[in-house]
Amino acid sequence: MTTDAANRDFDVVILGGGPGGYAAALYGGSAGLRIAMVEEQRVGGTCLHRGCIPAKELLQTAEVVRTVQGAAEFGVHASAPVLELPKSQQRKQAVIDRLTSGLETLLKSRKVTVVPGTGSLLPDGHTISVSDGTGVRGRNVVIATGSWPRALNVDGFEFDGETVLSSDDVLEISEVPARVAVIGGGAIGCEFASMLIDMGADVTILEVLPQILAGVDQQVAQTVVRAFTKRGVKVQTGVKVAGLERNGSELAVRFEGREGEERLSVDQVVVSVGRRPRSENGGLEDAGVKIDERGFVVVDGNMRTSVDGVYAVGDVVATPQLAHVAFAEAIVAIKTMLGESPAPVDYDKVPWGIYCHPEVGFCGLTEEQAKERGYDVVKSVHRWPGNGRALIVGETEGMVKIVAEKDGPLLGVHIAGPWATELIAEGYLSVNWEATAADLGLLIHAHPSLSELFGESAFALTGRSMHG
Repeated sequence: MTTDAANRDFDVVILGGGPGGYAAALYGGSAGLRIAMVEEQRVGGTCLHRGCIPAKELLQTAEVVRTVQGAAEFGVHASAPVLELPKSQQRKQAVIDRLTSGLETLLKSRKVTVVPGTGSLLPDGHTISVSDGTGVRGRNVVIATGSWPRALNVDGFEFDGETVLSSDDVLEISEVPARVAVIGGGAIGCEFASMLIDMGADVTILEVLPQILAGVDQQVAQTVVRAFTKRGVKVQTGVKVAGLERNGSELAVRFEGREGEERLSVDQVVVSVGRRPRSENGGLEDAGVKIDERGFVVVDGNMRTSVDGVYAVGDVVATPQLAHVAFAEAIVAIKTMLGESPAPVDYDKVPWGIYCHPEVGFCGLTEEQAKERGYDVVKSVHRWPGNGRALIVGETEGMVKIVAEKDGPLLGVHIAGPWATELIAEGYLSVNWEATAADLGLLIHAHPSLSELFGESAFALTGRSMHG
């Protein structure tokens, strides 16, 4: 840290340079606030260095492999693809480095002082002590310390980076394992399973809940299971992992299945059972910041903690652990500091993107959730085989499902299929603006396009339709 930073007070001091932290820095800087941000590594956090960006880059590599394997269907004949994973890892790192450099330049242009080191909040609630022995004081403080991969609380499954891998470890592999068990069928687990099967691994998902992708609409989740099964991914739900047997270089996962105890021989295990907040060892509780029983910092709708002038955003609070949610929370926190009374983030309606194959994008309520909340629900489901663009690109697995209140606004949009993570943007706007089917039904969608299927689904809810 520079002497200049050590001897200055700031309007805002941010602990952590991930999406929540750097978003607060950039937005606050654009509002003219004097910002310091303490970060122990390069700015960007988990998303940029150990999460969103590297995972999607490797998923793109997997898609290229899958595309080349299927090229003959388009009359293009090529030899069987050979994956050079270290080369893909180099490309992944180049993408990360370019984005990180761009972020560093942007922070500099907003006059944000980036302080290298590990920080800890002092009891006064306004000073961050830095590991180099200095400190930075702010009129306001933002806690944006992020999260860690959660370990499986079963003997034998401690992360070792070789046989038992965390999500961080998977993103650094140099060889594709022959046989792998993915423990946890959430968004991250399904992305890794999809990536590894395309890269040539034999993949089994073990999920304790009755459904993979918990929180996703049931029809959409079932679509993913069918697609995974066709591609060779074995999906076992309702199972409880009991232990890991090691016999020399041989590994076997023991689990309680529907037919009693079973064993699965593997070469590696990927543990993907969520992420835990990084709230320990940062001086938060000593400063009076309230932390709940799961380790999350407790905040109100304006991201204020129990200590006046201290805010928290991102994975360290108990909200959807998504980079774009952290962005939104950071804006709410800065606006609150500025006295602008922002509307809290509506977590029911945030967009989700899951980048497995087929992709999943959704926002708002599922059909089941809408019924549980007492809505008189109507729905429209249209599938990709009737869409010209989907047939052209050869991706017809999945659907667009719209859930709405009868004679009222759209409540949820759920998409599985080609480019679902891009297509969900229109659904997100529609749900957040409380558009009705009548509002959307006659809007023109380009032809041929994947977006037409959303238009058809909305049009059908008006009681009339063309293609379905």
